[in-house]
Amino acid sequence: MIDFARITIKAGDGGDGRVSFRREKFVPKGGPDGGDGGRGGSVYFETDKDLNTLKPFQFQKVFSAQNGEAGGKNKRHGADGSDLIIKVPVGTVVNKELDLVKEDQKVCLAKGGHGGRGNWQFRSPTMTTPRIAEAGIMGEAKQLTLELKLLADVGLIGLPNSGKSTLLSVLTKAKPKIADYPFTTLEPNLGVLRLTRSNLVIADIPGLIEGASRGRGLGIEFLRHIERCKILVHILDGAKLLISEVLLKDYQTVRNELASYSTSLIDKPEIVVLNKIDVLNKKQIRAAMTTLKKTKKSVIGISAASHENLEELKKELGRRK
Repeated sequence: MIDFARITIKAGDGGDGRVSFRREKFVPKGGPDGGDGGRGGSVYFETDKDLNTLKPFQFQKVFSAQNGEAGGKNKRHGADGSDLIIKVPVGTVVNKELDLVKEDQKVCLAKGGHGGRGNWQFRSPTMTTPRIAEAGIMGEAKQLTLELKLLADVGLIGLPNSGKSTLLSVLTKAKPKIADYPFTTLEPNLGVLRLTRSNLVIADIPGLIEGASRGRGLGIEFLRHIERCKILVHILDGAKLLISEVLLKDYQTVRNELASYSTSLIDKPEIVVLNKIDVLNKKQIRAAMTTLKKTKKSVIGISAASHENLEELKKELGRRK
C-alpha cells in the first residue's frame, strides 16, 4: 500500500484581455471591442470510495488545470479553462490539515486566475480609444503532502507473528497473507465483521517492534492508520509462554510505541487478546489471564486457529461499537 505522497498542483492562469478596435467596411475607425480573457481552471480533490491507495501519485507529481483563453475581437470573451478534478481515497489527509473522510467529498485546493479585461472595458467619455488591456491573473500553485489513513472501526495491533492476520481471516472474509514468520503482513489489510445488527470494519496493522515510532521495522509506516480506529484489539502470542514469561513485556513494548507516536493512541478503548491458547494447558491459561489483568483492560483468551472463544470476542466488539 502506498499511503504517502508529495505533489504539486497548479490552477490555470486567466487569459489576457484583448486590445482591438472595431473595423468594418463603412466604419474604418470604430470604437474599442477587445474582449475579456477567460478564467483559468481550478484544481479540486474529490474522494472516491473505490480507491484505497495513493499509488498513482508515485508516478505523476505535477497536476495542472487548463489556462483560460485570451479575449477576442468583437467583445468576444475568451473561453474559461477546464477545472481539474483529482480523485483520492476516502481518508486522505492534505498537509496534515484537511481531512477528507466523506464519500464524494469535493474541495477546491487551487483557484484559477481571473481573466484580464479587454480594452472595451476601459472606454469612457474621456478615453474613447483605450489601447490598454489587462493581463490574466496567474492561478494558484501549491505543494501538497498527502497521507492516507484507513477508515476502520477496529485496529488489530501487536508484535509480529502474534496472529493478527489469522484472526482477521477468521473474523471476516479477508484473505491476508499468513505464514509462521515475522513481517508476513507488509501492508494493512481490511475486512468486515458482520454482526447481527451492524458491521465492523477491521484493520490488520503490520506488526510493531520496539523502536517502531522512531522508524525501526515496518510499524512507523502504518501507525497513522490506527489513529482513526475506535477500538484497539491488542493481540499477544500465547505460544511464547511455552518458552518464557514475556506477556507483560510484549504488551508494554507495543504500548510504548503507541505512546511515542501519539498520546491519543494509548487513550483509545482497548481489548487485550491472548491468542494461541490451543497450545497451552489450563494452568498456563489461568496464570496468563491473571497476569494480563494487571493491564486493567478487558482480557479474552482465544485461538484464532481453532476458533475457540471467537464468539466471546465478537460479542465484546459488538458491545463496544
